[in-house]
Amino acid sequence: MVALTTSLDTLCVNSIRMLAVDAINKSKSGHPGLPMGCAPMGYALWDKHLRHNPKNPKWFNRDRFVLSAGHGCMLLYALLHLTGYDSVTIEDIKEFRQWGAKTPGHPETFETPGVEVTAGPLGAGISNAVGLAIAEAHLGAKFNKPDSTVVDHYTYVIMGDGCNQEGISSEACSLAGHLKLGKLIALYDDNHITIDGRTDVSFTEDVLKRYEAYGWHVQEISEGNTDVEGISQAIEKAKSVTDKPSIIKVTTTIGYGSPNKSDTAGIHGAPLGEEEAELTRKQLGWSYKPFEVPQDAYDQYRQAIQKGAQLEEEWNQSLATYKEKYPNEASQFERMLRGELPEGWDKDLPTYTSDDQGVATRKHSQICLGALGPNIPELIGGSADLTHSNYTDIKGETGSFQYESPEKRYLHFGVREHAMAAILNGIAYHDSGLIPYGGTFLVFADYMRGSMRLSALSELGVIYVLTHDSIGVGEDGPTHQPIETIPSLRAMPNMMVFRPGDGNETSGAYKVAIKNRKRPSSLCLSRQGMANQQNSSVDKVALGGYVLEECDGTPELILIGTGTELDLCVQAAKKLTKEGRKVRVVSMPCVELFEEQSDSYKEEVLPSNIRKRLVVEAAESFGWHKYIGLDGDSVTMNSFGASAPGGLCMEKFGFTVENVLEKSRSLLNK
Repeated sequence: MVALTTSLDTLCVNSIRMLAVDAINKSKSGHPGLPMGCAPMGYALWDKHLRHNPKNPKWFNRDRFVLSAGHGCMLLYALLHLTGYDSVTIEDIKEFRQWGAKTPGHPETFETPGVEVTAGPLGAGISNAVGLAIAEAHLGAKFNKPDSTVVDHYTYVIMGDGCNQEGISSEACSLAGHLKLGKLIALYDDNHITIDGRTDVSFTEDVLKRYEAYGWHVQEISEGNTDVEGISQAIEKAKSVTDKPSIIKVTTTIGYGSPNKSDTAGIHGAPLGEEEAELTRKQLGWSYKPFEVPQDAYDQYRQAIQKGAQLEEEWNQSLATYKEKYPNEASQFERMLRGELPEGWDKDLPTYTSDDQGVATRKHSQICLGALGPNIPELIGGSADLTHSNYTDIKGETGSFQYESPEKRYLHFGVREHAMAAILNGIAYHDSGLIPYGGTFLVFADYMRGSMRLSALSELGVIYVLTHDSIGVGEDGPTHQPIETIPSLRAMPNMMVFRPGDGNETSGAYKVAIKNRKRPSSLCLSRQGMANQQNSSVDKVALGGYVLEECDGTPELILIGTGTELDLCVQAAKKLTKEGRKVRVVSMPCVELFEEQSDSYKEEVLPSNIRKRLVVEAAESFGWHKYIGLDGDSVTMNSFGASAPGGLCMEKFGFTVENVLEKSRSLLNK
């Protein structure tokens, strides 16, 4: 075994280990194995390499640290506490996993300053880190000058066997290798244990050969339990490789120091217990009480406070010089860091009349991106190999983000939907004002759902451009026709789901999505064309739902429509009006926003005494029943679709003016 470099290193490493043991024992819940095994690499990275300011966790030019193996979060909380972050006191450590604590069971950005990403599902963190590295490379290319640098930091990751087994990490790391993200450095905790036991029951590949094939720089540390100096030297070597991301395989013993539970699955996700904790103290020569940290360890770790203040001050001086030399670029840079949109950013969003030719909302989306792109330089995104189907390109933009052109803002994600969503989250986590968007078919939101959920949970304003939104997709058949996807996305807290009914509503959806930097948006867009409505509104989209067509007097029936089916409601209402019936048409482009309006407004749009209502949407009816009520009905889907021309699919499944009329008359004649 390689000995720890100094007795002070031993003290600092074991401070992490024992804080993890004590906190998890007290909470009677948690994962002690990883922080005990990873303590040397955590200490080596944070003490000797990580550029950060504990007294200003949001300092822009800090290095980003991602604990992708988020279940081992006591490693991160211990490091935050030991290096002097006010967000994690010793009392917070004692409240690990308790109600209202800043030390939840997995790291959460919105709970704990100093946590860079909400690392929940394994593989998400390393994939987020790719987005963080893309953001750094893009901003550096955009703002840095030969004689003045304001963007220059690394993204570091600690990941585990589980991260490497999850497919999302393969997608993201393959792209990272292609893009040659030289400031992305991952430390792989190779401890050979997962919940089911030793990894060789299911995982025997040569991970470093895989990463070498991706185009990564690879290294290996065989004595990760103790070799602090070796880990530090490997990190330094990785930093010298500028044209490849780096992975350092650090072989460790899970639960190192526990005489009876180390190197077993039992220590992966369960407390040691008091008896084993005492034996571990003896094994490590740890003579301190629970939650006691020796002053020498605090003194060493908390040098980070002075170092961090000095680093930030040096950066502030660099920024001041930059502002003198490049005032225009500096003004844009500082505006972005403040999270402010440029003046007049929405002035070119298009508006339409009913005389304008109707096209698919995916085409309206492309027009919106073309209008927004020149006015919002921080807009960055792309598509998962579907640019010419999603129409996610920005008109006038040439080239894309590549190793040779990181200043470009169009991202080719390849056929990697799940990685795309996680990378978009990473760009948003960078907290630099960048506004990320990404496109694919709506049905593939199921591939992205884990990361979309984290967008919503972490309050990230990612914009998901999801086209081909119904059975109107046609010939590709039910595998590509998202019957249940929209209702399921609507069930996700903090996610805004837009299904615009024409060009004005598409512009309105983008206007709301761009302004909301703490809420993700799913823009569900059609493949097929639709008419522009006479009374549709850009601004009323922000209300979620509004009266599109009104009748004289009190309505007998309310038709509620979204997307392409909105026009079916309008056409049916016209015919019913000619028959002497009083019909109101309500457009509902965003149910979530409608639910957030005042009770008086909702009552104005959908009066409670008008109980005859018909919802028309080419998706499953789940979620609509609160609007339909006991006396209403719907024209919705209750089965998967079929392979046939889109128009024929719509007709066969009842999405016609005639069927809407028939259902309406049936309600009116009850």
